[in-house]
Amino acid sequence: MVPTGKSGRSGSAKVSKAVAELPRQVREELSRRLRRNKGAFRSGDVQVVEGPLLRRAVGASALGNCMEWFDFGVYSYLAATLGKVFFPGASPGAQVISSFATFAAAFVVRPLGGLVFGPLGDRLGRQKVLATTMIMMAAGTFAIGLIPSYGSIGIAAPILLLIARMVQGFSTGGEYGGATTFVAEYSPDRRRGFLSSWLDFGTFVGYALGSALVTLLNLALTDDQMLAWGWRLPFLIAGPLGVIGLYMRLKLEESPAFQQQLDDHEKTLAQESAGGEFKTIVTRHWRPLLICMGLVLLYNVTNYMVTGFLPTYQTETLHRSSGTADVLVLLGMVWIVLLITFIGRYSDRVGRRPIYGFSAAAMIVLAVPAFQLIKTDGFWPPLSGVLILSTLLACFAAPSAATLPALFPTAVRYAAMGIGFNIAVAAFGGTTPLVTEALVNITGDDLMPAYYLMLAGVIGLVTVRFLPETAQVPLNGSQPMVGSREEQQELITTSKELYRVSAGRSGDGDSPASATT
Repeated sequence: MVPTGKSGRSGSAKVSKAVAELPRQVREELSRRLRRNKGAFRSGDVQVVEGPLLRRAVGASALGNCMEWFDFGVYSYLAATLGKVFFPGASPGAQVISSFATFAAAFVVRPLGGLVFGPLGDRLGRQKVLATTMIMMAAGTFAIGLIPSYGSIGIAAPILLLIARMVQGFSTGGEYGGATTFVAEYSPDRRRGFLSSWLDFGTFVGYALGSALVTLLNLALTDDQMLAWGWRLPFLIAGPLGVIGLYMRLKLEESPAFQQQLDDHEKTLAQESAGGEFKTIVTRHWRPLLICMGLVLLYNVTNYMVTGFLPTYQTETLHRSSGTADVLVLLGMVWIVLLITFIGRYSDRVGRRPIYGFSAAAMIVLAVPAFQLIKTDGFWPPLSGVLILSTLLACFAAPSAATLPALFPTAVRYAAMGIGFNIAVAAFGGTTPLVTEALVNITGDDLMPAYYLMLAGVIGLVTVRFLPETAQVPLNGSQPMVGSREEQQELITTSKELYRVSAGRSGDGDSPASATT
């Protein structure tokens, strides 16, 4: 009950100000929930996330992304070397294309991994599936370091490389969707953008570590030593990393949203077969599925252009030294690492849509100038071009782990993420190095990568037009999440005033009101 008198008017004004300061999308979602509940929130309606548990969840999930992209960084920087090891009879251009084709093959099985691990994550739990994907990723990467060369076992060598890459791809199909789901379901609503951005922080730290290791090996070893045994070392490191990651993930508890779903109909959905869940996602959630795929295309075409294609583009197309090319892209990765959590935090304040929309428009305008700078002789102009693309990539990456899971309800979130994310990555992301390398070779136009990025920017801009704003909004099918008891009480107090407003009533905070529909 709000007190009467002077202090009561002061308290009421304070609550009204709190309601007025809520972002529009938050006010609308909370009002809907309050009308459905026929009253203000009580303590049991608002989930408080313990700080130590939240930090463990974010850290263990980010480590998985770090390990996944450590491998990608290694593979991208060793693409030319791996072409010589596993495809020695081909021309230099064909070697690079063959190496990228093996790289892209892993993405063909990613949707299959998503279809398998996604429904399992919605039924058995996020934590169990994420522990499994960690084991598979580590095993696949470690195995690459043990494969004999083509000179030792002939055609079996590239076949074994392909199998190892497909194991990696299959496991990765359940990794990113699960990790984003897990962290999003643990994060307080007000800080979901910031906390989820640590996942992609892990992504680019992993890539930077992998690429830095290859750069150091290239500087320390001769070309013959790299071909003979040096290329194996980065892949073999995956074994110990996998053990550490598995230990961390086994120590985690299930996400609060998975443990307690709000809606009874979602609990019913959770008992469906995998085939039934897939049908539900495609028929009932097709619109957010398409939005998810459009955003993933925008993010991952840019991502694989910078991380997977730029190192080889500079050495094979621009004939730049591998040392210079490696350092340029590595500096871009460091720049992303410095930016990404700040952009994630900023997305909590201004929203996800403005960041996506502005960055997609900037991609259309800046892609060609950035590649013109990259083509320029010297060091500083190419670095400027790389930093332009890296800044845009950071703007796409930072809000993604918070935006994509928020498109789907709890009961189908893991599976829907597995389907939408992995199909888009397989079709457009992982194929980016292969397609752009082939386009450059076919057309002779070394600006084809820029045109490809412009097309991705156009698709992204159209997608943002249909993207609902989810910053600070409770996840669909989950309780409102806060980071402390003080925030919990603040939300409960605010909900009383908001319920009066949404129900069209005024008066005391504890007076009954009829629900509206």
